[in-house]
Amino acid sequence: MRVLELKAASGNCKLLIGESIERVMEYCNAKKVIIITDKNVLQLHGHTFPKCEMISIDSGEGIKTLETVEIIYERLLELEVDRSSIILGIGGGIVCDITGFVATTYLRGIRFGFVPTTLLAQVDASIGGKNGVNFKGYKNMIGAIRQPEFCLFDFELLKTLPESEMKCGFAEIAKHAAIGDASLFSYLEVNYKEILKLKKSIIEKVIYDSLKIKADIVAKDESEKGERMKLNFGHTLGHAIEKTVGLPHGKAVSLGMVLAANISAKKGLLDKKEVERIVRLLENVGLPTKIDFDKNMVIDAMRKDKKRRGDEINMVLLKSIGNVMITKIKIDELEAMIHEPDMC
Repeated sequence: MRVLELKAASGNCKLLIGESIERVMEYCNAKKVIIITDKNVLQLHGHTFPKCEMISIDSGEGIKTLETVEIIYERLLELEVDRSSIILGIGGGIVCDITGFVATTYLRGIRFGFVPTTLLAQVDASIGGKNGVNFKGYKNMIGAIRQPEFCLFDFELLKTLPESEMKCGFAEIAKHAAIGDASLFSYLEVNYKEILKLKKSIIEKVIYDSLKIKADIVAKDESEKGERMKLNFGHTLGHAIEKTVGLPHGKAVSLGMVLAANISAKKGLLDKKEVERIVRLLENVGLPTKIDFDKNMVIDAMRKDKKRRGDEINMVLLKSIGNVMITKIKIDELEAMIHEPDMC
């Protein structure tokens, strides 16, 4: 097991990389522990859960709403949960987001921790303190920032994931390497097959290196006023594609990274050979790099993005693999570039 500590304004989070879920109660330190999970995770991994009160919700992006949060609040009242209790979210990104939001707002904040069960949640959703729900179809429009006390990463939980879910998680690892660690990116190019096979020594190194990039960025800028925007590489366009096309998050981010890399090249920032490396890695893993989509609908979705400021939007572009910059681009300019035939 490797341990990282994320120190941020809203609290410190211990990242337990390679720890077993069987030891999770050692980190809870509370008389009353309440688990929030979803029905799929409960069916697959419930036999590994500690014996405590449980709230099971449905799965899927459609339940990440205030209505689900209200149902959980009612159950917490029935269980007489107080500020000495801790809520433990065991599941993928949706469970982590909902758990964090509930714990941050119930009784004005009670303790919580995560056991993420998907690769995407282990390298992204569970880390950084962003907790929230969707509203009127727009992702994470209502939320708050507060760190969990700990995140426990048990790689055994990943063994039940379908290959497509592993690939979606890989997209976020590739993003972290692209924005902050050229040597990690090179390592991914060589070892991507072993990562998808969950070879323990390799997956532990890759997740540790990936989390270190994100934790370092979040520690510097928890509330996303500058440095943390780097984590949006591939996400500005990716989220718009996700919403309009209906692709899973990781696949949409893959397309978003290709678009952002091509925009970087068109603006004279990134060498075309580096764009080709990014595309090749994503294709080798089996992630999409091209898609036929309604570009006008994507632009319309971007106009509603939280990062938009007037007629401009903050974009994360690459100067080289491992080196990014944040710049404002006029939405009209972005729209013109997206409509060029060689973009995606």
